[in-house]
Amino acid sequence: MRWQLALPLLLIALLAGCSSNKTRPSASHGGSSSRGGVSSGSGGGYSRGGVSDDTSRPQNSRYRDNADSVPDGAPPDFINTLPEPVPKVEPRALYGNKSPYTVLGQTYNVLANPNGYVERGVASFYGNKFHGYKTSSLEDYDMYQFTAAHKTLPLPSYARVTNLENGKSVIVRINDRGPFHENRLIDLSYAAAVKIGVWPKGTGLVEVRAIDPGQPLTAQALPPPPPPPKPASPGPGIYLQVGAFSDVTNAERVAQQLRAANFAPVQVVDAQINGRSVRRVRVGPLSSVDQADDVTSRIANMGLPRPQVAVD
Repeated sequence: MRWQLALPLLLIALLAGCSSNKTRPSASHGGSSSRGGVSSGSGGGYSRGGVSDDTSRPQNSRYRDNADSVPDGAPPDFINTLPEPVPKVEPRALYGNKSPYTVLGQTYNVLANPNGYVERGVASFYGNKFHGYKTSSLEDYDMYQFTAAHKTLPLPSYARVTNLENGKSVIVRINDRGPFHENRLIDLSYAAAVKIGVWPKGTGLVEVRAIDPGQPLTAQALPPPPPPPKPASPGPGIYLQVGAFSDVTNAERVAQQLRAANFAPVQVVDAQINGRSVRRVRVGPLSSVDQADDVTSRIANMGLPRPQVAVD
């Protein structure tokens, strides 16, 4: 929870809200229900479009809907015509940037500067339940804008999110914290998820590349075009990194424990971290995000270090 004693409103992860339309439950978003805690405040309440947002209430009673959902039927056509946000230099939000902060027992450090940030992982998305409610930066969440939640990028900041399975990408404005569900890198707005094909699947393997508003987009945000796909070319793979060890004996000991437990192929990969040789112990490739979540829990229950998702 985020506590900021000098301010009347205390919060770390104010999330977004719900829609007044009748909707059906969406596919598993893999993160929307664990977007993070809402800290206590001084009874601050906000209302927009019929949404009454009392940010002093605990998360499990703050939103009108218990489960997240998306609009019935196909996504509205106008999503394909929405302009992507134009990155610009903005002051840091007064809320949502405290560092470090802790949610669900995990501590996070907000990056001092987003420039140069590139990471691959699993994207989820969020929709009606949070539509119209306040984000961590005290902006209204609009699921029909290209925005996203991230655990460590400054609020606000901009990033290009690329779906590694189909090559589609979108620029998003980061204005929220989350997702705090295990093994998730970024939570996209519904519109952004539709734009790059994460909807309706619910999750997707993505690359998140921060954008420097002071530099031309053509020079920084677009990676080189991928080569034409081969007929039997495999897509990106999900791996779980159980640890990085400087001692080869320790690396092999952990790898042997994983093999004895009959996990997916176990690899010991040499790597360089800050000029130091290490051996990464990884499980994979795994067939799906659901399998990665299951294997993560099983490895943690063995008393081994909790693995981190890697997408190659």
